[in-house]
Amino acid sequence: MTASPLHRTRLNSPFLYLALIVLVALAVALAALPRLERAFLVRDGERSEATLRLAVEGLEGALRRYEPLPALIAERPILRTLLDDPDNQALTDEINRELRQTADDVSASDVYLMDATGLTLVSSNYHKERSFIGRRFSFRPYFTQALAGELGRYFALGTTSGERGYFFAAPVTQDGRVRGVVAVKFTVDTFEEAWRAGDSEIIVTDGNDVIFMSNRPAWHFRALSPLSKDALAGIEADRQYPLERVIALENRRTPLDDRFDLIEITDEDATGNFIARTMPIAEAGWNVTIMSPTGPARAEAVAVLALLAMVILSAAMIAAVALQRRARLAERLQAQRATQELLEKRVAERTLDLNTVNRQLSDEIEERKTTEERLRKTQADLVQAGKLAALGQMSAALSHEFNQPLAAVKAYADNAARFLDRDRTDEARDNVRLISRMTDRMASISNHLRNFARRPQQKVGPIPLLAAIDDAIDLMEARLKASGASIAFARPDSEIWVVGGHVRLQQVVVNLLSNALDAMEDHTEPVIEISITDAGDRCRIEVSDHGGGLPDAGQAQIFDPFVTTKSPGKGLGLGLSISYNIIKDFGGNLSARNHTDGGAIFVIDLKRAEAPSSAAPMVEGVAAE
Repeated sequence: MTASPLHRTRLNSPFLYLALIVLVALAVALAALPRLERAFLVRDGERSEATLRLAVEGLEGALRRYEPLPALIAERPILRTLLDDPDNQALTDEINRELRQTADDVSASDVYLMDATGLTLVSSNYHKERSFIGRRFSFRPYFTQALAGELGRYFALGTTSGERGYFFAAPVTQDGRVRGVVAVKFTVDTFEEAWRAGDSEIIVTDGNDVIFMSNRPAWHFRALSPLSKDALAGIEADRQYPLERVIALENRRTPLDDRFDLIEITDEDATGNFIARTMPIAEAGWNVTIMSPTGPARAEAVAVLALLAMVILSAAMIAAVALQRRARLAERLQAQRATQELLEKRVAERTLDLNTVNRQLSDEIEERKTTEERLRKTQADLVQAGKLAALGQMSAALSHEFNQPLAAVKAYADNAARFLDRDRTDEARDNVRLISRMTDRMASISNHLRNFARRPQQKVGPIPLLAAIDDAIDLMEARLKASGASIAFARPDSEIWVVGGHVRLQQVVVNLLSNALDAMEDHTEPVIEISITDAGDRCRIEVSDHGGGLPDAGQAQIFDPFVTTKSPGKGLGLGLSISYNIIKDFGGNLSARNHTDGGAIFVIDLKRAEAPSSAAPMVEGVAAE
């Protein structure tokens, strides 16, 4: 019988193949659940392994800490004296106090001394209601081990205190004979309290597989495996644990790999499934096991599987929608082609317009760059012109400053020649020394003028502030003398480094000093005050005069170009504008205000800078710029 065309169409439908692929993928994912669950269990086990190592290291550290203590205490001669005279009450009281102090110092629970019969003579807990004094512990294995001359060790529940603890014991010997035994006990409650903060269960079992430590108190003294009659008899004889509490904790252990086991607790008082990892403490004969619940790992595995199933189903739905839309897309292709052609035509038109606009913007940018370069050159020319103008104002005073040393040099030279003619070499040498000093003075003035007149670069960096102010004062010295002016400079003790340029800052200070002299031209003895204020990351320099001050109406425009308060013919109004822009280039600020006692105050605010590694000062035009 042949299949109908409709039936063949359904069999060949892409949707049928898609459904088969989805079913196969889900079956494979479901089959992979055990492996996925195993991987998450191993991961959780590895996470808890670090906690297990910390627990083991803590227990081993405690054992190593307390192990040598009994032998050290047993060496005390006073213990042998007590063993010779056990009825000495004064000696007994003294040793009780010493043992109590020792227990407090080493954080031990109890420290006590027994004679050869196991009778406790002295103990650190002598003051407690349940004291060990007068009690006999000859039944304890640690006593018999120490009595045999060995180091005794044992874990048990205290028959007197009711506290679980580990006992170390050492013999007290005299003349090669064991006279008594010293025992030290430390409790394990602090370890269990620390373990309770974690999410896992930690148990410690002895050689009989009995749990004697656990952060779950209900598991204390429960056995993980059946105990033989001999094991139970030994526990009863040594009074290690309460025999009525040593009952089996129903469990089933299944190996997961070479490191981890799966433990299922089926006890009626506690049930659960755990991933377990065990590490031994060989010296004590213990096994420390950490058990992490398997629930979170299995939940994560199921969640991952569910997520994978959702991804598969989502992909299937997307594929189905894609197949459905594929047919619709085929119908729309023709319309999209027509639309695309129209869009391409419009894009070409817009691109042509954008190219035209871009060319216009490029031309404007080039024009602005050219204008900015011209402005920078003009500003630099104005700065240089301002310096040359300042030099022109100082020329007369500088000429006088040079003429005096030159005249003195000529007089000293003539005198030196006469002294040499008369063989008066000492007086001639003194005149030559004076000539050298005058020459150094003129060279210093010449160097200041040369550096000041040099066209500076535009670099900004750390410069010494006091050096720049000193150079400016040196440049103005001739004019200051000519006008009979003086400068009151509250100079700091150490150099201050600021951000700027040496020559340009020097020019600003020269300009402010020159303006101050102009403002006080009618004073017979003008005084200019300079002060420096260090305010953290900023530095303020104030230049004050006692002239007529700034006009109230023109203070806002004082730094504008071609604005001046001087009389006609005495300035173009560019000095303060140039100075303002120079300080702005340094990242600072130049401001002005009137003094309460008359006159004007100009404030230069600059950024502080760290001194460079080189101690040599940086001069603008030579090193700094």
